[in-house]
Amino acid sequence: MTSTGEDAPDRAPASLPAPGSAFGVELNGLNTIDESERKGRASSLFWPWFGANVSVFGLSYGSFLLGFGISFWQATLVGVVGIVASFLLCGVIALAGKRGSAPTMVLSRAVFGVNGNRVPSLLSWLLTVGWETVLTALAVLATATVFEQLGWEGGVVTKIVALVVVVALVVVGGVIGFHLIMRMQMIITVVTGVLTLLYIALVLGHIDLGAVGALPAGDAPHVIGGFVFMLTGFGLGWVNAAADYSRYLPRGTRSRGVVGWTTFGSSLAPVVLLVFGILLAGSSPSLSEKIAADPIGALASLLPTWFLVPFVIVAVLGLVGGAVLDIYSSGLALLSVGVRVPRYIAAGIDGVIMTAGAIYVVFFAGDFLGPFQGFLITLGVPIAAWCGIFVADIALRRKDYAEAELYDPRGRYGSVRWLPIALIVVGTAIGWGLVTNTAASWLGWQGYLLGPLGLGGTKGDWAYANLGVLIALVIGFVGTALFSRASIRRQEER
Repeated sequence: MTSTGEDAPDRAPASLPAPGSAFGVELNGLNTIDESERKGRASSLFWPWFGANVSVFGLSYGSFLLGFGISFWQATLVGVVGIVASFLLCGVIALAGKRGSAPTMVLSRAVFGVNGNRVPSLLSWLLTVGWETVLTALAVLATATVFEQLGWEGGVVTKIVALVVVVALVVVGGVIGFHLIMRMQMIITVVTGVLTLLYIALVLGHIDLGAVGALPAGDAPHVIGGFVFMLTGFGLGWVNAAADYSRYLPRGTRSRGVVGWTTFGSSLAPVVLLVFGILLAGSSPSLSEKIAADPIGALASLLPTWFLVPFVIVAVLGLVGGAVLDIYSSGLALLSVGVRVPRYIAAGIDGVIMTAGAIYVVFFAGDFLGPFQGFLITLGVPIAAWCGIFVADIALRRKDYAEAELYDPRGRYGSVRWLPIALIVVGTAIGWGLVTNTAASWLGWQGYLLGPLGLGGTKGDWAYANLGVLIALVIGFVGTALFSRASIRRQEER
């Protein structure tokens, strides 16, 4: 096993489960992956990424997107482009995993320094824990709603049982690790893919093309706002984990394949589900309103009774598929922040936090969409800045990473690199000033630059555009591309 030169949790133990063993607890943590464990093809990336994004929750984005006051064609265009573009960023970052055979937030040390990288690692941990909490809560709410429609008990008892089952699936997958997750995602992909197609066939009759075609077009700020929401709701929610799975691929794997299969696997299901979700939401304003309160439960109301149980299965499995990837990566991010425990313990810690958050959302929060949008946009700004920095850094590098030095603050990557940290701070400060979260009152302080820049303030049309996410992404990318080339060359020459 490659030596890391740092603390014990970063190093793999002497004894590891046999490669490919689905039920042996993965003992790899922040360490680089040994050559003997690197196997597979780029096409194997299709399974985890498709399985994590095939959830019927993707249908709900049709309602969320139309909520920006745009037409069917506008929503379809910005939705498809937003999904593919955001997951293309994941594909580029997945390249770093093949080149460095380490988790995403370890490879990020080459950019921020070994200790400086604790800043983006903390952001990554918050984002992934937030996402796994959202997905777990949605699975519980969906189960309760469907049980009510069946005439069964859908109250507190059902929610508690559903919470226990969902949490168990997610935590077991996250704790056991990579090989079990890959097996789970393959099964989830097949089952949810088939049942989702059947769902689409059953609710086709609810689409009213006349009503959809009559949706009025929105202006530029609302169109841009919808596009930004799609970026943050899809690929920008995954960029900080994109190399966690490609790190197991052989070094000789074609880079084009890594980018292509990551982008294709993650985009395919969301694109199909989004377009169909726009058609459904555009056909019924009342359905669109219900989705804001209980996204998946509202979709179940369109189904015949006999398909409600299969629908629960497809809904829960799809959400579990996303949450499992999140808890695995959140555990790695927690280690990268500096918590010194084995990877499986870190995943367990995140499971406890996820459970507490899901309990709040299920039993105490009165609204889902407002806090959800606030969460996406608020964390989307600094994550967009980090993504722009990391993507530019990957594009500038000509050589693979010096793996051992990713763990040594005295090595070529240093302890703290202040330029990228400054870019995150500047990008976030400007970005938060150009976004608003009107549905989440506790985020009313955002948008402080809209008025001074003549964009109408938090009540003006440009408040809907949430330009801050795009601005943060551009600041990170351009700042790195302009000012980091020389330092990267010095790193590679050592």
